[in-house]
Amino acid sequence: MRPDLRKRWENDVLIGDGAMGTYLYKFGFPVGISYEELNLLQPEVIGDVHRNYIKAGAELIETNSFSANFYKLSKFGLESQVEEINRAAVRIARQAAGDDVYVAGAVGSIRGGRRANVTEQELGAYYEQQIAALLSEGVDALLFETFYDLGEMRIALRAARSLSNIPAICQFAVDQIGRTLDGYKIADAFGILRGEGADVLGFNCHSGPKGIMSVMSGLGGPLDTPLSVFPNAGLADYVDGEYVYGATPDYFGECAVSFADLGARLIGGCCGTTPEHIAATAKALRGYEAAPLGQGKPLPEPREAVLVKDTGLVADGGPSRPGHPPDITQLVKERHTVIVELDPPRDLDIGKFMEGAAALKAAGVDALTLADNSLAVTRMSNMALGHLVQLKLGLRPLVHIACRDRNLIGTQSHMMGFDALGIDHVLAVTGDPARFGDLPGASSVYDTTSFEIIRMIKQLNEGVAFSGKPLKQKAKFVVGAAFNPNVKYLHKAVERLEKKIASGADYIMTQPVYDPELIVAIKRATAHLDIPIFIGIMPLASGKNAEYLHNEVPGIQLSDEVRKRMEGLSGPEGRAMGVEIAKELLDTAMEHFNGIYLMTPFMFYEMNVALTKYVHEKSKPSAAHLSRF
Repeated sequence: MRPDLRKRWENDVLIGDGAMGTYLYKFGFPVGISYEELNLLQPEVIGDVHRNYIKAGAELIETNSFSANFYKLSKFGLESQVEEINRAAVRIARQAAGDDVYVAGAVGSIRGGRRANVTEQELGAYYEQQIAALLSEGVDALLFETFYDLGEMRIALRAARSLSNIPAICQFAVDQIGRTLDGYKIADAFGILRGEGADVLGFNCHSGPKGIMSVMSGLGGPLDTPLSVFPNAGLADYVDGEYVYGATPDYFGECAVSFADLGARLIGGCCGTTPEHIAATAKALRGYEAAPLGQGKPLPEPREAVLVKDTGLVADGGPSRPGHPPDITQLVKERHTVIVELDPPRDLDIGKFMEGAAALKAAGVDALTLADNSLAVTRMSNMALGHLVQLKLGLRPLVHIACRDRNLIGTQSHMMGFDALGIDHVLAVTGDPARFGDLPGASSVYDTTSFEIIRMIKQLNEGVAFSGKPLKQKAKFVVGAAFNPNVKYLHKAVERLEKKIASGADYIMTQPVYDPELIVAIKRATAHLDIPIFIGIMPLASGKNAEYLHNEVPGIQLSDEVRKRMEGLSGPEGRAMGVEIAKELLDTAMEHFNGIYLMTPFMFYEMNVALTKYVHEKSKPSAAHLSRF
């Protein structure tokens, strides 16, 4: 007989299971089918997944019913089988679980962050239908997961409470800002849900351990309510036609202890996790003694959210558009040339950004590069900020153009706007998929590839529109391409790079590199290329930052030696060590490349001010070059 779940959460940390969909995908079940229909078509496969997680140490497993609601199943013509599919999901899980493991009925968000054409009344009916089917087979709990807004979560929870008092676990998919899509602070959302009958509150999907840990830390310490966490195995990368996740089982296990310290009483995994991740989690938490729940911080009293907008700064007038100094491909032939990336803000306050840009200008950077909503996170327009940087500071902007956000119409219009503003240095990138960002319901457009957008921008330089029509005059874009050298087979990455050069790329900017030997290898592998390469270096800000980059961010790998040096460091001490490591990398980079590309972590622009000065001191440039733009 299994002890009551509510009693277990008072005293213990339970191990949940891992991903179902990405696990099935890994073993050959394609995207585009209903994984929930497999409950009827191949129940032995679903049963094996459950058993693998139980063998790894899972004490609570979820039914294969995440999208088994009327709305989602209707996409596959299965809307008449809602009850059958959900009941089969419970039976399969219960058979695998036996007498010792809990079974939670999985209920996923219907809207999924999108403004789907479905009313609140319809949502309530769909949730009630699915939940009733799950309850009919005797689940131990209901797990509501991957909800982006509180409004929909409340509808689902109310449907559950109208049918049963069974334990309810409510999990949001949120980014590090710590708000739901409908504007509630997480603590406030939790308070409302607790008041309406939720037993466990938490997070899943959307980000890896680092992102969820950041939101949990913002709650101000462990709560008097049990929390649950089911993170992804880091951020997904699209490699050779499939999605891969970078967080290792060992890293996942280490993070599990930190989650437990922050009050998590149910810890599992979401997208990209496997039985190996769950086994590492179970091992790390073996013997862990949880603090009594009553000692935690109380949740806020249930109240409605109040959204407050920050006041943005308005640009004053400035100097007229500058002339046409040498572009970076010309400068880098003469001397070491420094490009620094500074992220546009995620709010309306540009004060810190402009302060950083001014400091970098004073340090002697040759161009300030601005990403185009990197990692699919919404930021201020790099066109607007690029114009202000150029207008107010006389600093050359180098703006990124992502294929993700604009169709061909929008992209050409955007490029024409850059030309009108005199912004002529761009970097063409594919762009991270929208579903991994802060607005997962947004569409990823991808009308073009990075190869095609390079070619089409260069076509504007011929005075020809994307449509082939004449533009009356020619643009003057200097177009860069991105290069990720942090791969197993460097020669294959170089082959891809050659295609970008063939499309018209004028220069290359690499992902951050943390290994001097790799810098040398890049030089050897690209020696035959006749365009400049800017080696990417991003100083590490802390030990946690180093582990996050290594384990969760696609395209970044740190050496064991670097990770060891950063281990346990934070604050000024961590940043100082990060700068020292970056200087050592610069020593090697400057021997082999004139192009240096510095990325700014967490708006700590002072780190790259120091590194820019280091480059200039080491290369002993003339004082005159500092004011060439």
